[in-house]
Amino acid sequence: MPVSGIAEKPITTKKAPMRNALHHWTWVAPAAAGAFVAANLVLAVPAGLLAASLIVAVLAAVHHAEVVAHRVGEPFGTFLLAIAVTIIELGLIVTLMAAADAGAATLARDTVFAAVMIILNGLVGICILIGAVKHREQRFVQTGVSASLATLCALTVLTLVLPNFTVSEAGPVYSPSQLAFVAVVSFLLYATFVSVQTMRHRHYFLPPRAAAANPEIHAPRPSDRQTLMSSALLIACLVAVVLLAKALAPSIEKGVASAGAPRAIVGVIIAALVLLPEGVAATRAALANRLQTSLNLALGSALATIGLTIPAVAALSLMIELPIALGLDAKGIVLLFLTLMVATLSLATGRTTILQGAVHLVIFGVYLFTTVVP
Repeated sequence: MPVSGIAEKPITTKKAPMRNALHHWTWVAPAAAGAFVAANLVLAVPAGLLAASLIVAVLAAVHHAEVVAHRVGEPFGTFLLAIAVTIIELGLIVTLMAAADAGAATLARDTVFAAVMIILNGLVGICILIGAVKHREQRFVQTGVSASLATLCALTVLTLVLPNFTVSEAGPVYSPSQLAFVAVVSFLLYATFVSVQTMRHRHYFLPPRAAAANPEIHAPRPSDRQTLMSSALLIACLVAVVLLAKALAPSIEKGVASAGAPRAIVGVIIAALVLLPEGVAATRAALANRLQTSLNLALGSALATIGLTIPAVAALSLMIELPIALGLDAKGIVLLFLTLMVATLSLATGRTTILQGAVHLVIFGVYLFTTVVP
C-alpha cells in the first residue's frame, strides 16, 4: 500500500502496483454502502451486513486518504483526513443534538470526551506499541508534537473542565456570553495551530530526515486526475462511514441495553466507529515506521474534534436556545488530567518504546472499564 511522505524525487518500489489493484474496489465501496443504508430505511438489513459494509468503507477511505496524502505531502495529507472526518462527525453530532430530547445537553460533551480519550490513549497507545514491537524504537519531531499537546491541553481544559468552576450559571454550564467567548477562542486557537502546522512552521510536523530520505517508504506520486478522483471518493467513503455508523446505532443500543451496560457506552462505540478511518491510517503508518504521520493524525484529529465541534454546537445552542452542558464530572476530570500529563511526558523526548504504548493503553482500559462500571 502506498503511503504518505515527502520525496524530492519519486522512487518506484514494489509497493506501487498495489495502488491500482486496490483502486477498483474502492470505487464501489461508497456506492454499496449507500445502497445498504437506503435499503435499511425500507427493509431491516442485518447488522452483520451493515458492519461488513462499514469495514469495507473504512478501508476504502484509508486508501483514498493515502493517495491524497501522498500527492500533497506531509503534514497536509494527515491534516486533510483529520478535517474531513471531523466535519462529517460534527454534522452527525449537530443532527443528533437537534433531534434528541433526553440527553441532548450532554451529547456534545460525551462525544468530544470519548473522542479525546480514544485518540490520546487508544490510538496513540496502539501506534506506539505496535511500532515499538516491530521497530523497537521510533523517532519523531518533538517540537511539533509539543506544540500540538500544548494547544490540546488549553482546548480541553477551557471546554471540558472550566465550566465546572464558573459561577454565572448553576451546574457544569457556561452562561451565553461565556459560551460564545470560549467558542470563539477555541476556533481561533485551532486556526492558529493549523496555520503553524501547514505554513509558518511546517517543518516541525515533517518526519525526521532519516525517515524522509528512506526510499523504501516512497512510491510514484499519483497524477492530478487520480488525486481529484480520490479526494471525491474519500468524502463519499467518509459520508458512508458516518451513515453506516448511524444505521448501526439502534442495534448497538439494543446490544448495550441487553448487556445491562450504561447508555454512555453507546457514545463511545459510535465515536470509535467514526474514528476508524483515521485509526487504520495511523496504525498502518506506525507499522511502516512513520510514527510522525501517526502522531500528526492522532493529535490533529483530537484538536479538530474540539476546535471545530465545540464552536459549532455552541453556535447551535445560542441560536435555537438548546441547553448544552460541557463540564465533565469528577471522574472524567481525573482521567483527562492523567491522560494529558502522561501524553506530555511520554512524547517529551522524541523517541518512543513499548513502555509508553503500554501506559497509554492501560489508561484507555481504565477509561473503558469505568465507563461500563461507573
